[in-house]
Amino acid sequence: MKATAIAPANIAFIKYWGWKNEEFHLPENGSLSMNLSDSTTTTTVEFSSAFNEDRVQIDGVRDPAGEIRTVKHLERVRKIAGIDTKAKVVSKNNFPLGTGIAASASGFAALTVAASKAAGLDLSQRELSVLARQGSGSASRSIPDGFVEWHEGKDSDTSYAESLHQPDWWDIVDIVAIVSSEKKEISSLGGHKLAGSSPFFRPRLALIKRKIEMAKKFLAERSFTDFGELIEAEALELHAIMLTSSPSLIYWAPQTISLMKLTKKARENGLPVYFTIDAGPNLHLICEKKDSGSVVTLIKNLDYIKQIIVNAPAKGARLIEAGDC
Repeated sequence: MKATAIAPANIAFIKYWGWKNEEFHLPENGSLSMNLSDSTTTTTVEFSSAFNEDRVQIDGVRDPAGEIRTVKHLERVRKIAGIDTKAKVVSKNNFPLGTGIAASASGFAALTVAASKAAGLDLSQRELSVLARQGSGSASRSIPDGFVEWHEGKDSDTSYAESLHQPDWWDIVDIVAIVSSEKKEISSLGGHKLAGSSPFFRPRLALIKRKIEMAKKFLAERSFTDFGELIEAEALELHAIMLTSSPSLIYWAPQTISLMKLTKKARENGLPVYFTIDAGPNLHLICEKKDSGSVVTLIKNLDYIKQIIVNAPAKGARLIEAGDC
């Protein structure tokens, strides 16, 4: 039994940080995101009685840490399917890993869809989101299409993501400016464990539901300035938690700060662009499609920009033919 799936990474506009249940990746708060058209993972899973062990290949090599998490997720699928057959997993990413572009989101979403199909399961989108979340929290958001809300939930069955709007709802663009492709020293998994040590963590949680409702309102109204101001402030707030955890987490590089300042300066000069940033040094520049060319022009000749990825809103995880890989 064999299946191939493709899944997008996503950028969280309202972030989640910290778990109330680490085993099941139940988040301390809900979140809001957009799937990314040109930051994807393609994964093929084959279950066969000819295999005497699980084999995992990520971007052409064996990654011991990634293999442990992948095999653990295969066990979840096997348990649901009632099988014990070993599997071969081949996964390919079209963007650098471990740099704050949500590779675990696209990776575990693609793995969930491909593995469940290959195991003979026919899961609903909500069931796929719940299952993907157990591999990587943000993977739950890469299952549905377009603009997505991940519900905090009270338990594993009620913590899932669903689409708020289809990809064509709003012509906004996420321009990923890669300033570093080096893997971060402390992963997001490690960061989530430290979240509660920040003195600002609980005050943030007290306000987060209101913030989510405001973001949903601005998204529904397609009010770009209000939306941009909110998500930029949200990104800085998230990193305030990271900076004040114990030990502190400093994911930014000097170039990150330079690009933040350049973005603010561009707005002062009339270019409507805002930034957001996940757990890494690379900035996501958010603008409307009509301004995307100007934003790319603004940054493309900077000597510290290693790569630019232009993303439109995208469909979620889905099965594809193996030849489409």
